[in-house]
Amino acid sequence: MTRYIVLLISAFMLASCGVGSYSVSSGRADEAFLVFVDSDRYGITVIVDSTEYTLETVKYKRYRKDRNIRKTTENTIRTTPGQHEITVLQGKDKVYSKKLFISAAETKIIEL
Repeated sequence: MTRYIVLLISAFMLASCGVGSYSVSSGRADEAFLVFVDSDRYGITVIVDSTEYTLETVKYKRYRKDRNIRKTTENTIRTTPGQHEITVLQGKDKVYSKKLFISAAETKIIEL
């Protein structure tokens, strides 16, 4: 009889355990950022793959290695992680052209 009581109590304890399906998601956001810095602030045209953006450079004095550049729509391009062909034009002059790989959640600082 005692054996049945212990078995019954064990069955109730197991049935009260939270069994179910849980998922936890972590990792980096699926976007990457491009920021362009130079000694002066001026307008540039940036072509990422075949998409064209118009923005301004960030001055060097505002950029310090120990401080993040503020992510604003004015000076940051959001793109997908991966390999991209980047071309920067100042007026009609090509000032930068390179194929880059950008990791997820990375802010790539490009010095012109």
